[in-house]
Amino acid sequence: MNVYLPVKLFIILLLFCFSLLGNAQNKTPKDSISNNLKEVVITQNKKAFSNQNGNIKLDVANSIFNSIPNTVDLLSKIPTVQVSADRENISVVGKGNSLIYIDNQKVGMNDLNALAAADIKTIEIIQNPSAKYEAEGRVVILITRKFSKKDSFRTEISEVASFKKNYNNYLGFNSNFKKNKLELKANFNYNRLNPWEGHSIDYHISDVDIASKYDVTANTKRKQYIFGGGLFYKINEEDYFSFSINSKLQMDIFPINTITKNKNQNVVNNVVTYSDNDGKKDFVNSSLNYNKKINSLDAQIFTGFQYSNFDQTSWSQVQNNFNDTEFELAQIRDQKFKVNVFSGRIDIEKKLKNEMKFEMGGLYSAADSKSDFDIFYYETNTNKISHYDFKEENLAGYSQLSGKIKKIDFSVGVRVEETNINGKFKTDLLPLIAKKYTNFFPKAQFSFPIDSTKSISVNYAKSISRPNYSSLSQGATYINPYFLYARNINLGPTIIDEISTTFQYHDKSVKLSYTHAKDPVHNSFSFDDEKNIMTFQDINFDKSSGFTADFTLPFTYKFWTTTNSLVFILEKIEDQSAAFLASKPYCYYSSNNEFKFPKDYSFVLNFWGLTKQYTGVFETAPMFVVDMAVSKTFSKNWNCTLSCNNVFKNNIQSEQFTINSINSKARYVVDNHEISLAIRYSFGKVKETEFKEKNIDENSDRIR
Repeated sequence: MNVYLPVKLFIILLLFCFSLLGNAQNKTPKDSISNNLKEVVITQNKKAFSNQNGNIKLDVANSIFNSIPNTVDLLSKIPTVQVSADRENISVVGKGNSLIYIDNQKVGMNDLNALAAADIKTIEIIQNPSAKYEAEGRVVILITRKFSKKDSFRTEISEVASFKKNYNNYLGFNSNFKKNKLELKANFNYNRLNPWEGHSIDYHISDVDIASKYDVTANTKRKQYIFGGGLFYKINEEDYFSFSINSKLQMDIFPINTITKNKNQNVVNNVVTYSDNDGKKDFVNSSLNYNKKINSLDAQIFTGFQYSNFDQTSWSQVQNNFNDTEFELAQIRDQKFKVNVFSGRIDIEKKLKNEMKFEMGGLYSAADSKSDFDIFYYETNTNKISHYDFKEENLAGYSQLSGKIKKIDFSVGVRVEETNINGKFKTDLLPLIAKKYTNFFPKAQFSFPIDSTKSISVNYAKSISRPNYSSLSQGATYINPYFLYARNINLGPTIIDEISTTFQYHDKSVKLSYTHAKDPVHNSFSFDDEKNIMTFQDINFDKSSGFTADFTLPFTYKFWTTTNSLVFILEKIEDQSAAFLASKPYCYYSSNNEFKFPKDYSFVLNFWGLTKQYTGVFETAPMFVVDMAVSKTFSKNWNCTLSCNNVFKNNIQSEQFTINSINSKARYVVDNHEISLAIRYSFGKVKETEFKEKNIDENSDRIR
């Protein structure tokens, strides 16, 4: 990793010198400066990133980042935000998995993939969300979209050509229209993607003298249709009605090739596995909201309903070739998963005297999922059919008081949630899972100003993290005759306690925090010695704890704006089934640098990295990634951006651990080295927004 440090410094120094030269050679007469002063100030001083108490905010609309075609890729550019290798989870360093909101409405990964990045105005990382957010709100990523306040019409067409291992293409259309009290939005995207992925696992079971290693690769041909729309009707100055719907239809064809060497005592088998796969993932989400201002009470009431549906199918035909003989059909796997979620909520906000505000509200949500599993075994000419139904109901209420006492800003609140879970196989008389529990989640934040430039805040929060619905299904992926990736219907929630303090000086901040988690979820192995099959799945570990020191350091100098994050972490994960390796401090660092050049040129240099991680159970290799992009705006309607992501091709992630006497070394190859060209054309004009949405379904991030 140190090899690239001189390269980074050289690039920054070279750009710095070029920019000085460009500024020196582009002097403007005094009278021209006075005539164009407003435009010059906006171009030169507008920051892409801002920081307040460790909450980083990205101005997407007015930065080079608005050319990124995929919202998940856009989020990965924000300091401390990490996207998992399978792109199914988004986490924040030191905080774990995050909640995601779009215009104050809780969403999940499917909603993110259904949102066009060009439609985003700002993204903010909220480190200490209040009790108004659901109990899973340890950290919130708030996305605000662009809308119009004046009668207007705007349409944007974008085309992105992306070159990774294979070619990918993104075509997008977004349109906004406002007339009097009515505002309409519509978007449509068609993506032809060809993602590649590869990984290998080398494991050894000393108790039974088994050693196995496999390498697997998959080339996917994917079609995505992403579309949505919404309307907002302003009844009067304070009251409004809104409706929105978005959907993503995805079709995949993904052959998987696996090479395996398996040694069971004295028996050695070399196996080539080929599986023909196709599947689909269809998602739709709709919401209906109404907001009413009661002037006599100086209070606002919001009520809303939301419905979401996720439908996934997967079909596979598997064949194996043992020891260079011939391919023989092994299995046909037909799996279906569907989940429906309905929710309704009410929020009441009352302003009190002395700048005080009291808030209270409640939510009810109900989820119903079905998981069908059908396997045909060629060897025995038999079928294994299984149907599993899962239901979950959540009833939640909260109250919160916030305001200022003398110079101290405060927010205190509590949330209570009752959860009722029932999981049952159709062939069983009694349910396999029947749980009912109630949890209280207090939250408090106090901010003490030292002077006009400095302040200290103290925070406490109890939160919960629940597994997504598909993780609670009975689905499984066949890798080779000895190895399966499986879901876990017995996964439980994780309870987290956190206390932190933040020191803010101008736009720079230092945050210290301690967390303790009960029943955290991590990867684990289990071995069936009768069938000689290893299963890899998530389980609840005993506990984990951690200390973090988070430094956020923005800086601006003329044409150069940089936002730097440095996080020191000491994390300890513990479980009776796992061998304790070591727990040592590790470091995350990131730097986002934007350079503004004359004639509407912008250049961005981003880099981030993780040092080697020892977290008690898992040992993870270091990572270092560099991204670059240059953008040019033509006549205010055309924008062209050339990007290169993961410049040095550091695309290998690896980790090792020992669980249940199974020693494992895993290696994941991520297809994130990319060169892309984005062209965007827009016409019409939109300035501000009247469109409003609020959180209804607090479990929508689990719909996958």
